Amino acid sequence: MAYTDPLTGLGNRNRMRDKVLQISAERASDPAPFTIGIANLDSFKPINDLFGSSAGDEILCQVAHRLRACIPDGALVTRHDGDEFAFVLPLIFERASAEKFGQMIREVLSAPYDLGDRNVRLSASFGFAIFPFAGEDCEELLKSAETALYRSKRRGRGQITVYSREIAQEMKRATQLEQALRNAIISDAIDVHFQPIVSLGNNQVVGFEALARWNDPDLGFVSPGVFVPLAEERGFIDALSEALLRKAAEAALSWPRELFLSFNLSSAQLMDPGTSGSILSILGRVGFDPHRLELEITETAVMGSADTAHRIIADLRAAGVRISLDDFGTGQSSLGRLRDFIFDKIKIDRAFVSRINSDRASEHIIKAILSMCEGLELEVVAEGIEDYAEAVKLRTLGCGMGQGYHFGRPADGIATLRFLHENYYDMAPAERVSA
Repeated sequence: MAYTDPLTGLGNRNRMRDKVLQISAERASDPAPFTIGIANLDSFKPINDLFGSSAGDEILCQVAHRLRACIPDGALVTRHDGDEFAFVLPLIFERASAEKFGQMIREVLSAPYDLGDRNVRLSASFGFAIFPFAGEDCEELLKSAETALYRSKRRGRGQITVYSREIAQEMKRATQLEQALRNAIISDAIDVHFQPIVSLGNNQVVGFEALARWNDPDLGFVSPGVFVPLAEERGFIDALSEALLRKAAEAALSWPRELFLSFNLSSAQLMDPGTSGSILSILGRVGFDPHRLELEITETAVMGSADTAHRIIADLRAAGVRISLDDFGTGQSSLGRLRDFIFDKIKIDRAFVSRINSDRASEHIIKAILSMCEGLELEVVAEGIEDYAEAVKLRTLGCGMGQGYHFGRPADGIATLRFLHENYYDMAPAERVSA
């Protein structure tokens, strides 16, 4: 019992350590390489939460059965922890063979799992470590395999990574960046900048999109394309997003009340049932009218846990918050998402806008989006407008709003107020309303 996983009947960590010790002893006089690996089931937790723990246990047992049936002679497969399985592979000596083995196991695990009245599919990510290059004992090898696995998970689903010193350095830098980011959130050092969104009919500002900015004393400027995904991966995107929303809402209190604030929600937040309550609580503490808030979500984000995302969106819209579908046209099944979810606004991705005057296909795609949104009574914002010609073309096609460097770069709260004084406050009230 001390060496067996009670659910799957596979060996456990103790069995794995004994196997590694056995191989090491056998090869003491001639330390030939061998490999250990860890496989992690991608998105197992949402499936377990959706169908229940008994269904989750059944999937784990089916995974164990497949792995036991396909590992080579002399190798060992164990249940490592939760939805992770480990391998000891005495006859895999180098990277290419480890990657080939991972590809074979990935294919085996990708077939549907039978839960009686339904089938589900899973992918798996892998990390491998080769003795003695990645460690000279079981603990060191496991640590290296876990480092490689973590890199695979960062790269997406179904990835395979074999440990190397370069990967270790990459992961070390990511850990250092994570700690600096956590400290920056605690010390309230993450800034919010605002980019104007304008009416293309008269070029007057109608709102601003809030964008995260981080300038660390030691690291310098860190791109949000780096630190926002890192916060999602390491599980503290909620803390980052809540701090940014509070700052953005506080800044927007000093704007004219008819201007809206646009704010991005992450995919992780759309899988957390507490998101809507958290957002509305922040707005209440700040004193910011929910009707002035627009939340931008991507199509990829709502695909992660559609039922939960649907409830979050419904709760927020019931409180007056408007919902925008960001990067429209670049995801999968966009028309299906428009049918399944209720949105107030569509944002056309820069990928189409940048080629509107040079590529007829892009122009026709934008025309089709505008026609569809008119029929669905959805507002439209074109993103990434960088020059006058793009703005004119979009206005001619009937696009209502635009955003991009042509109208203004992201700026901090003080500069945004200055922008408003120069471009908005000198307008007559009637002009503001028509904008």
